[in-house]
Amino acid sequence: MGGDVADEFALLDAWRGGDGHAGDRLFERHFAALFRFFCAKVDPTLAEDLTQTTLLACVDGKDRFRELGTFRAYLFAIARNQLLMHFRAQGVRDKVVELGSASVADLAASPSTVAAAKAEQRLLLAALREIPLDFQIAVELYYWEGLSTREIAAVLDVPEGTVRSRLSRAREHLEERMLALPGAPGLAQSVSEGFEEWARSLRDVVAE
Repeated sequence: MGGDVADEFALLDAWRGGDGHAGDRLFERHFAALFRFFCAKVDPTLAEDLTQTTLLACVDGKDRFRELGTFRAYLFAIARNQLLMHFRAQGVRDKVVELGSASVADLAASPSTVAAAKAEQRLLLAALREIPLDFQIAVELYYWEGLSTREIAAVLDVPEGTVRSRLSRAREHLEERMLALPGAPGLAQSVSEGFEEWARSLRDVVAE
């Protein structure tokens, strides 16, 4: 177990044992990434609540930490589960939420409004919210948080090859959605040609 991983595990143990300072350190380290994860899918107030419940759930489910390999995979697996439970609790359209097929738009969620500086960012973000949610999660974790395909596979509970396939298919879905959304076709082409740069640029604006 690497030093960083061992340190996170030690903090979880300490927090579970009543060390509030250890809990504060975990919040400081991971609040921004979790808040960004939820802000892209629900409104900011709910995003903050889900961020806190995710961090608290880390303590209760810490035995799974070893199974998922890295703390980041463990953290975002819990975040995804919290999101799933939230949507199911809402009884969205009286159906079981399937994150592999439903999008944020399908679930009638109200993510935060992003004051993106560039039209390409606004177009890409709008398209991101209209692709299957597990595809959206894969794109965000890969381009925003720098998770490996192995870590994302642990988060989504799928084989690593499936993650690589989903990232490729996500780009195809995004290109289709961008062309279907209001806006000049030239914007969609600009995003497609510089996809990695545009995708990473959303990281700094989505939770502002």
